[in-house]
Amino acid sequence: MKNRNESKILKTVELLISDVDGVLTDGQLLISSTGEEFKSFCVEDGTGVAIAKFAKLPIVWLSGRYSKCTTIRAEELGIECCIQGVLDKKNKLPEIMDRFNVKLAQIAYVGDGLVDIPVLEVVGIPISVPNGHDSVKKKSCIITESFGGRGVLNELVEKILKAKSIYEDTLKIMKDVKFK
Repeated sequence: MKNRNESKILKTVELLISDVDGVLTDGQLLISSTGEEFKSFCVEDGTGVAIAKFAKLPIVWLSGRYSKCTTIRAEELGIECCIQGVLDKKNKLPEIMDRFNVKLAQIAYVGDGLVDIPVLEVVGIPISVPNGHDSVKKKSCIITESFGGRGVLNELVEKILKAKSIYEDTLKIMKDVKFK
């Protein structure tokens, strides 16, 4: 479902916060017989993070559950604010807002599960993935085209930067810096 005002809405984003399991992953946890945990992250989301950095669009990961896999991926991508093991995500918002000097109205939050609803109810731009819980989709003004674990972050970064009319310029800057 596409919001007709999607570009106008996304133009106001100054901070993108993402849930992890079910948004950056497909929501499955693979656990080996030795207790090792495995998750699958989309490589294209790494591209989205890199582009966001060149556009100076901060990204925060906010997960209800702690996972070493999430820590490793966040460090690999240079996600400076990765908060894990917090079920009451809404109460982390003041700390995040202070750190990034943004207002609730300037925050886009993408989630998929019931634990995300309190955040979706207060941020300016609540977003769901298509495979999110029905209650989450009802609270969201935008539903991504990408399913969880299939490039949600990359899609949103592209749409936000296009809404701000800086996507192509950002790609050019990235190309000039990274691919001389």
